[in-house]
Amino acid sequence: MVVSALSFLAGLLLVQQLPVLPDIQWLIVGGVAACIIAWLGYWRRLFFVVGVLWAIVFAMHRLSDRLPEQLEGEEVQVTGTVADLPEQDEKRVRFDFIPRDGVYAASQPGQLLPSKLRLSWYYPDQPIKAGQHWTFTVKLKRIHGTMNPGGFDYERWLFIEGIGATGYVRSSPKPVLLGRDSAWTRIAVLRQSIADQLAGTLGNSPNLALIKALTIGDGNSITQQQWEVFRKTGTTHLVVISGSHIGLIAGLVYFLVLKLWAQTGWLAWSPQKVAAISAVLVAIFYSGLAGFSVPTQRSVVMLVVAMTAIILQRNTQPFNILSIALFAVLIFDPLAVLAAGFWLSFLAVSLIVYAVSGRLGKLKPIWAAIKLHWVTSVGLSPLLLLFFQQVSLIAPLANLVAVPVISLLVVPLSLLAVMVMFISPLLAGKLFYLLEPLLQGLGWLLLHLAEIPQASINHAAPSHWALLFAVPGVLLLLAPVGIPARWLSLVMFLPLVFTDAKRPETGEINMTLLDVGQGLSAVVQTRHHWLVYDTGAKFSAESDMGQSVLLPFLRSQGITKIDSLVVSHGDNDHIGGTESLLRGIAAEHVLTSVAQQLSRYAPINCAAGQSWRWDEVKFTMLSPRQAFVSENDNSCVLKIESKHGTVLLTGDIQVAAESWLVETYGETLKANVLVAPHHGSKTSSTSGFLQAVQPDYVLIPAGYRNQFGHPHRDVLARYRQVDAKWLNSADSGAISVNVENNAWAVQGMRQAKSKYWNAK
Repeated sequence: MVVSALSFLAGLLLVQQLPVLPDIQWLIVGGVAACIIAWLGYWRRLFFVVGVLWAIVFAMHRLSDRLPEQLEGEEVQVTGTVADLPEQDEKRVRFDFIPRDGVYAASQPGQLLPSKLRLSWYYPDQPIKAGQHWTFTVKLKRIHGTMNPGGFDYERWLFIEGIGATGYVRSSPKPVLLGRDSAWTRIAVLRQSIADQLAGTLGNSPNLALIKALTIGDGNSITQQQWEVFRKTGTTHLVVISGSHIGLIAGLVYFLVLKLWAQTGWLAWSPQKVAAISAVLVAIFYSGLAGFSVPTQRSVVMLVVAMTAIILQRNTQPFNILSIALFAVLIFDPLAVLAAGFWLSFLAVSLIVYAVSGRLGKLKPIWAAIKLHWVTSVGLSPLLLLFFQQVSLIAPLANLVAVPVISLLVVPLSLLAVMVMFISPLLAGKLFYLLEPLLQGLGWLLLHLAEIPQASINHAAPSHWALLFAVPGVLLLLAPVGIPARWLSLVMFLPLVFTDAKRPETGEINMTLLDVGQGLSAVVQTRHHWLVYDTGAKFSAESDMGQSVLLPFLRSQGITKIDSLVVSHGDNDHIGGTESLLRGIAAEHVLTSVAQQLSRYAPINCAAGQSWRWDEVKFTMLSPRQAFVSENDNSCVLKIESKHGTVLLTGDIQVAAESWLVETYGETLKANVLVAPHHGSKTSSTSGFLQAVQPDYVLIPAGYRNQFGHPHRDVLARYRQVDAKWLNSADSGAISVNVENNAWAVQGMRQAKSKYWNAK
């Protein structure tokens, strides 16, 4: 069973590595091969082939449910239902929207809309709730997100969620609310009703977000600062409804029903059977409240198998139960393998089973808890480095306190309060009042643990060969006492520790123009130094490009300190991510043309003539020397001269600054790579400036289908006139510039590393 499940998993995984899906004829070939393998009785190989075929068929179906190209950018009237709890911030509400079956776009007859849309409504004048039926006029676009090394793959997330298009609601014509489903007909509406009632009962309680996360799996209200504390202390799994929560509640229900049913004397049904059925029903219901996430799916399936064994009076093996759960989850959704939660959930349970099964002796409860936290913390560390480039060193200690508080006190009391909240809000309020000191005390403890120096470590993502050593290393380390040479496990962990990103040679640079949408951020690396130029935009108090793009990229490179941060000027799309960036990674020097906006970081005003050398690479600030009328023209302009060529970073300069640069520097402006001034706007990249720079490549930092029309077609024509090749981050993702075979190589990530679900 275990080998068959792993073979099926391997088949699914193979498909997820493909840049494009195979043609339909290869499915036919695969089907014939599967029949031959089955006839020969090679069952384990059959599971592998079936896994490959199922992944391809499922992916083809999912890709077919995307917005037709003809509808992109068109206004479409659509009627449908709000699918789940919306996400609200100070500017907009975001929600998943399910159009009615068979809805066609009125403007394009015959063009079927995707079965699920991701919509934003800016400054809505009506509340959005799960289960509501609306008629909207929307403007849609095809699946597209930023694409960066180490960054969140938004396109993959949309693909996993089955979302075929994104867009926004138009204010005119006015949206029309048609009605709302009952909480008895849809679990999403029940979750919304609980969320609304919690908000009314708890008001402005600082613990409202956490209680919502633990009862209905809604973590949208938890702040980035709170998530950072949970990550540093390794307690993130406790603030989402995970398999452990499902198992705990099901276990409590099983125990209570078993005792109460035995007291009734009604033994037509045995107490064990009634308790098992009750536990399963409660687990399914609680999993539904959590939105049926992968960890809860795994827990429910395992629970169903275990309870069925009790009802049928059969013995079961833990790994067989886990294998059945693996099959069930992957058959239902083969794309689950693309989610980090899938791997962390199944491997955590596997490690626990491995560490406790078949061991002699019985540990006391406290020592057993310490062992389990040690097992999961150490065993999952290679995966945490791979997925998040971060591992908490104090996770065993933090979990030793947090797990019993959350699992044994907070979750049961919260669920009890939710159950009585609709009957007696007063009694529910008293129960929530009991939770306040528990959650405040736990929050205080976790915050202070997170502030301990080296509470967590950030490290470059390990290579695949390092993981191949780490997996047997984990198994050897957690093997029973007495197994010879267990100390070798520490040696097998060394490739994880000494993973080092490739560095340029002395006199050379690597530059990455990050894909931050309609904004700018570039990272330059010499042999021993790092420079960041601009930090992208800020969208809300909880969302900015420093947090979502820059920090993940730098951590994926193993960076712990920035030598220089240059913020070219004060526009949001250049300065917006600065606070998040510097909160995550310190910068030794900050240079900017808007020192007053960054006064808390003791910045230096950038000025023409500033110059420094790192590892035989020369950095020169060309501008500003004088104050221009336009703030864009006051951008810090940086020239970087390396052994193999020159890069010119220009911020948002326009005609006035470009003319001044040409008059002041003339032919010395020449650069091999030019980062397009002002995102390729019509008021920049003048012919005289381009003739002076003579770039081989122009890198354009622009957003996909941005409202400004950047880059302008006239500007692209001017690039062609100077024989410059141009790449747009909207089409190419992050663009890397590095040295290959003693020459510069310029390449977009979307062309080099995209998968079949990414926009081409």
